[in-house]
Amino acid sequence: AAQALAEHWGQQVVVDNRGGAGGILGTELLARAPADGHTLGIIYTPHTVLPHLQKKMPYDALRDFAAVSQLTEAPLILVVHPSLPVHKVQDLIALAKSKPLVYGSAGNGSGGHLSGELLKQMAKIDATHVPYKGAGPAAIDLMAGQLHFQFGSHITTKGFVAAGRLRAIAVSSAKRSTELPNLPTVAEQGLPGFEFVNWFGLVAPARTPAVLGTGIQQKIALGFQQPATLAKLVALDSTVVTSTPAAFAAFLAHDLQKWGGVLRNSGIKAE
Repeated sequence: AAQALAEHWGQQVVVDNRGGAGGILGTELLARAPADGHTLGIIYTPHTVLPHLQKKMPYDALRDFAAVSQLTEAPLILVVHPSLPVHKVQDLIALAKSKPLVYGSAGNGSGGHLSGELLKQMAKIDATHVPYKGAGPAAIDLMAGQLHFQFGSHITTKGFVAAGRLRAIAVSSAKRSTELPNLPTVAEQGLPGFEFVNWFGLVAPARTPAVLGTGIQQKIALGFQQPATLAKLVALDSTVVTSTPAAFAAFLAHDLQKWGGVLRNSGIKAE
């Protein structure tokens, strides 16, 4: 995003990485920044999840920001231990109804956790969630037979799938992945409406003039269609999804509501 804006504005765009607390620290700074179009921020999937997991947030996920554009999305891959008699989602559901299952994720509130809970609720099955400090350790325990399934990124799982140490049975997005066109979606396999993607988007402080947000979105859309940018994103197994400010605002509101319902139904309480 920074490179795309720099090229089209003809001026330097400085990236200030402020990690910590799942992105809360940097996002709080953005919420307090002047609404003049000079300070923008990248948000991602936890932005609409953390408000349901934290008892107190230093900002409102919707009211304190002006949506500019979604940028990318990437699905997760549902993988199982190859010793299981599971080759499709229906097999996993049937197995879960016959014995207790355990699944791992990169941690509470992670994409793998949310996908697992959504699967449980839509399929009306039960499975115990084990949070890890990263998707890699979860994949290692899955290969060791200590877990039954996991929703992991393509980057995390593709090497293990290619080596036969994991079996991929579905992709979590609403449409099939361009990287794995032969792998059916979860929705195709008996759970219509199932969808999870890890997404990134661009926002500005609230009260930033709409004309600025629209202009920035247009520059981003052009920049993200450059071959060099597309190549970098493909290497990360991501798809470009630029959208208008209004469309991204609607997406954020829908995502916030969706995961609030999933987490409430799962019984997970805010810490």
